[in-house]
Parts: sequence; C-alpha cells; structure tokens
Amino acid sequence: MLPHLKVHNANAVSSPLTHGFPSITAFLGLMWALERKTREAGLELAFNAVGVVCHDHEEQTTEGGFVKSFRLTRNPVGKDGGTAAIVEEGRIHLELSLLLAVYTENWNEDAQQRDLQTITGLLQGMRIAGGTLLPPALPQGSRRRPWIADFTDDAHDDFRKLRARLLPGSALVARDDLIDQRLQELQTATPAATRLDAWLSLSRINWRHDAAAEGGKGAWQNDRTKGSGWVVPIPVGYGALGNLHAAGSVANARDATTPFRFVESLYSMGEWIGPHRLHSPKDLLWYADSRSDEGLYRCRNDYRAADVHAGTTL
Repeated sequence: MLPHLKVHNANAVSSPLTHGFPSITAFLGLMWALERKTREAGLELAFNAVGVVCHDHEEQTTEGGFVKSFRLTRNPVGKDGGTAAIVEEGRIHLELSLLLAVYTENWNEDAQQRDLQTITGLLQGMRIAGGTLLPPALPQGSRRRPWIADFTDDAHDDFRKLRARLLPGSALVARDDLIDQRLQELQTATPAATRLDAWLSLSRINWRHDAAAEGGKGAWQNDRTKGSGWVVPIPVGYGALGNLHAAGSVANARDATTPFRFVESLYSMGEWIGPHRLHSPKDLLWYADSRSDEGLYRCRNDYRAADVHAGTTL
C-alpha cells in the first residue's frame, strides 16, 4: 500500500461526459507503467489490480455563483509575439492512497522491504493521472509509510489492519447493478426507456412534486433519499468502434508495433464508500477485463452491496 500520496494538478476531466476524480483507467495505466519500470529495475513482480482511496480533493474551479468553471492557464506568447490560446483543461489536487495487488514467488521479508523502497522511488518520478506527485513530508508517521499486506490468508487479518489505516477516506467501488435497478423503475412508466436513460437518471438529482405530501399541501422531493449512498457516474473503459487494424497500418498512431482500434468511452456507476465497509480485498481492487472479440476493454471491480447480484454495464 502506498498511503497518502499528494498529487498536484491531476486531470479532472475523466471522460467526454464526466469530470472530477480521474478515471480509474488512469490508475490501471499507472500500475502497468510502474510494472514495466520495476521489470527494468530487475524486480520480478506482477501487478494484477489497483485500489484507490481518496482522502482529500480540491478541484481547481472558480469560486462563487451557481455555475463554476475550470481555472484555465494561458500559454506563453507565440514566436510572432502574438497571444497564445488558453489551455482548456481541468485540474484537481488530490490526497489519495493506492493499493497495488502484487504477485511474486519466494518473497521473503528482506526482499519485500528492498522492493518496496524501489517501487516507492520509481513512483516518485512518475505522473499520476497527469498530475505531479509531491515529495512526502518528513518525518513520516507510521500511517503514512508504504506498507506490504498479506492477502493470501483466509482470515484477512492484514486487510482489517489496512482498512483502519485508510480512514478517514472514501474508496471507489463499482455499482453496475444500479443501472439495472433504475432501468426497471423507468420502464414501469416508460417501456421504451433505455440503459442510457437509466445512466443519465442516476447521474443527476431528479426532483418531482408530490401533491399528496404534507397533508395535501404538496412538496418537492428528490430521489437521493437517505442511505442511497454517494453514487457517481464514472468511465470504466473503452468500447470498439470498428475492427482491429494491423500494427503500423494507421497513420500517426502513437505505437507502430501494437494493433490499433478506434474506441469510445464506456460508462457505468460507481460509489464512494468508507473503507470500513469493505469485507475483502476484492471489494476494493479494480482489474482489467479485455474482450477483444466483443470489442470491450474495461475496468472491473467485484464489490457487491447487500442483496445485490451481478449487473451489466451501459
């Protein structure tokens, strides 16, 4: 676990339709980039999943008023001395903890501490969701030092200790099931409602006037009732828009050695919950699920709320 990392100016535009906390795809990308660096450093580690807990955030927006805008920057003047265009991007300052699921063989205590120092040092030279990782304050308390937990025991003793270290904070988990629930509710009144309608309905606060409320006086009520949770729309990966192209066959592609495919963002719902409500490591961890035959490249999380069964994605 890499606790209480302070990230400056991370990307706050997580997809074409959402903003705020960075997309979970950014953290899976960080995990894979870190794995490549550890391999180059001689470490034989396999990174399989990542968990994200947010302790603090500060989105860089203008203050005051109902409508808020991102604080934008302007580039230096051009070669001709003319004014450059404003850089239209969103930024957010974060304090977060990352949990990396690592697999290796014959990892004794000495090797664990040595490799943990290497991983921490490599991470300091990387960006997290486009943001700069600030150096840790010295001296560091025990709650802010990197820590290795053993999740191979059935009792999950280390996981219970880890949950305590993550407080106070909020863990991002998947709630794909909420789309199916909302779709069933919408179709009772509008049979033609689609999964997109359900996602949009969950992404906002819906107000309705109840004429029978308060003894017939009527009142406005919303669907975010007490106990409904901190539910948010999130991007969870990419869906193919066409066939897979051979490596190097598409002009101006970033990588000429990897097959190329045009994709669009996939969306689902997530929920921020307290780490103390997690029951096992899989509730927190996100992993990649690539199904190239179906054109799906998405992130998955196995969290299940009470009385919730497997759902589907928009």
